[in-house]
Amino acid sequence: MSQSLQGKRIVVTGGFGVLGSTLGKYLLARGARVALLDRSEAPAALLDTPDLLCLEGVDLSSTASADNAFARVAAQWDGIDGLVNVAGGFAWETVEQGHLETWDRLYQMNLRTAVVSAQSALTHLVASAAGRIVNIGALASLKAAAGMGAYAASKAGVARFTEALAEELKDRGVTVNAVLPSIIDTPANRADMPDADSSRWVTPQALAAVVAFLLSDDAQAVTGALLPVSGRV
Repeated sequence: MSQSLQGKRIVVTGGFGVLGSTLGKYLLARGARVALLDRSEAPAALLDTPDLLCLEGVDLSSTASADNAFARVAAQWDGIDGLVNVAGGFAWETVEQGHLETWDRLYQMNLRTAVVSAQSALTHLVASAAGRIVNIGALASLKAAAGMGAYAASKAGVARFTEALAEELKDRGVTVNAVLPSIIDTPANRADMPDADSSRWVTPQALAAVVAFLLSDDAQAVTGALLPVSGRV
């Protein structure tokens, strides 16, 4: 079923990557106004799109940078209704052969950016008639495979953060949920796993559809959920 997001003002972090840009286009097609935030330079293909605001050079590990970005979005659209925390990263590294710096880096990329973004957006979301936060977690946070320790631990942090913030906000009109994808079908993952059956993976479009539901008014009774989106993996 197509979820209407007509008039919703949604911020997507990590917005210039494969999932972030796909999600942005998906939300626009359902009537939302979308702001894409990223550290990178905005792709030319995304510029001059109606109802799409691209903010580049945003450091979401910095409270000052994030506060400035969210204030710009709220001023442009007179508020913010939803936040999707896509920004993050991945590294495969065993504990035995790995480095503590990898654990710190993935914490910064996957958990700190989500916490900083939520804190920067919160005043605006509470003022909305139906505030929404959706975090991109990972199925690996439930059961880590070899080489996935640092990544899974950072995403487990996203899960606990989601649950804690949902409890804090459940009487203030803001829902907080997370989706837990398995392997997302991206060019990078296909290159890294050329012999895998990518037809079993989750497409960015399929994941975007689940996120769109959680942002919609139909999901008002759902908060604190960690929703597996595993395709056929």
